Amino acid sequence: MFLVAEKFRVATVTGHLPLKDVANVLTAELLIRKINILENSLKQDFGIQKPKIAVLGLNPHAGENGLLGSEETEIVIPVIEQLRNKGNLVFGPYPADGFFGTRSYQKFDATLALYHDQGLIPFKTLAFERGVNFTAGLPIVRTSPDHGTAYDIAGQNKADETSFREALFMAVDILRARAGILEDSIRR
Repeated sequence: MFLVAEKFRVATVTGHLPLKDVANVLTAELLIRKINILENSLKQDFGIQKPKIAVLGLNPHAGENGLLGSEETEIVIPVIEQLRNKGNLVFGPYPADGFFGTRSYQKFDATLALYHDQGLIPFKTLAFERGVNFTAGLPIVRTSPDHGTAYDIAGQNKADETSFREALFMAVDILRARAGILEDSIRR
């Protein structure tokens, strides 16, 4: 799940999962896989050659060096260090509240939230009408309005079409970006 509104991009490590299960599902392997998918998508789909990615912490204050949880020190920080040693521009972990509250996300090409609401609440608060839900890492391009289908208001002339329009335009832009990459590789 990758939510996008212009240059504001938020992806998630875990999706529709009870909060009580997130810490048990979070592993170094999963985090590395999601960062790689995100980085590849930023390159392939958005044309960012050397993406700069922020990773949020799982616990309040990003764990306070183990005081408020060990996931950051045991999983998140070692993964970030491993990827940075390979030349990836991955930073964090950042406490989500301060990160979004100070608009630090603007310094990065994308933010990786560790669970659904950690990323979606700030994204939808800041970009609800223009946001797009894009599924990164697929061989096809899949976009949708960030708010979902809105079946509850269908046919009532209440829906704002902006997010749908943005999803359609983004799908076209991503297809063009992917076609450009394919053309470049054929020319070589």
